[in-house]
Amino acid sequence: LLLTARGRRRRPPPPQSPLEKVAAQEGLSLQQLSGKWFLVGMASRCSYLAEHSHQLEATTVTVTVLDGQSLAISTFRKLDRMCWEIRQHYLPTQAPGRFLLKGHRKSSKVDVVVGEADPSSFIILYYQKGRSISVKLYGRSSLVSDAVVDKFEQRVRAVGLSEDVTYYFPTYGFCDSADEFHILD
Repeated sequence: LLLTARGRRRRPPPPQSPLEKVAAQEGLSLQQLSGKWFLVGMASRCSYLAEHSHQLEATTVTVTVLDGQSLAISTFRKLDRMCWEIRQHYLPTQAPGRFLLKGHRKSSKVDVVVGEADPSSFIILYYQKGRSISVKLYGRSSLVSDAVVDKFEQRVRAVGLSEDVTYYFPTYGFCDSADEFHILD
């Protein structure tokens, strides 16, 4: 009775999203992100990735800047020995270096942050869907320096992921295109 007489109990603030703690790369021009990138590594607690890590395929991404603010992403990878292109559109948010990838359902939105980049050699991107976070390392070539890999692994640990959920992708067998029947929008 005393508790209700003094006022309602305050609810604790919602827990901070892991992505809110990640600083976006400052001073990055989106034009610098344009072009071809190779997926070098990924850290994620995704159960599908863990179960199929022995089947990882070489993956490339082509980034095109649209309207000076949003990014058109074309991902090329093999699936059942066929080259596929997966097209996505990263929408800008209020904060520079942060994007939103909308899915078909409201629950399938993904927040994206450009965490660190040297546009001539590498970029580290963070993805968050719900409470789940993943980190990807892309390089301008399929091989990056040990210093870049170390930086990536530090970033992975900083968001609570570890080397047992970090995967490195093949450096050969890339797709450069897909026919019209193997494009997913």
